[in-house]
Amino acid sequence: MNAETVRSFIAIELPESVKNDLTGLENSLKAKTPAVVKWMSPDGIHLTLKFLGDVAVDGIDEVKMGIDEAVQGVSPFQLELQGVGAFPNLNRVQVIWVGVKGELDKLMYFQKQVEANMEQLGFPREERDFTPHLTLGRVRNYVSPDDRRKIGQVLGNTTFSSSGPINVEAVHLVKSQLTPVGAAYTSLYTALFK
Repeated sequence: MNAETVRSFIAIELPESVKNDLTGLENSLKAKTPAVVKWMSPDGIHLTLKFLGDVAVDGIDEVKMGIDEAVQGVSPFQLELQGVGAFPNLNRVQVIWVGVKGELDKLMYFQKQVEANMEQLGFPREERDFTPHLTLGRVRNYVSPDDRRKIGQVLGNTTFSSSGPINVEAVHLVKSQLTPVGAAYTSLYTALFK
């Protein structure tokens, strides 16, 4: 018998004003790029700190305690969104992202605490270093190198910054439910920075 699991991740939620900024940016990029990008709904965009995957329902309380432990001694901080780019690079665009700046030292410290606490609970450590970003879209697999370069040129000529700072006062454990129209997100737990 399989234990029930919840697909989840740990993330910082974005204020409505920032989601509106991202909607405007996405609409502008959609108009200038080939229709080969699977765009994220701005309502579903988070600053993901740790993707957990399938968590056993009876392990959720341990995850909450790990998050509570990670927020100890971390006061609220400010971030801003600035710049647009791509992984792995602008010549071979696979993932389109928006950059994050501001009090990154606090963000990076907190993310390391989360990573260490989750590793103790058996969640594997990420192989790549944490690069703060928001994923806007993913280029579909069948896309030609030429179209990837065209998208990269558009991104290279796009400037973006959010209309105001993001006051980070909490972190969330988020449930991600895959549906035919995309993922649906529900906050399972919120821990406040003090």
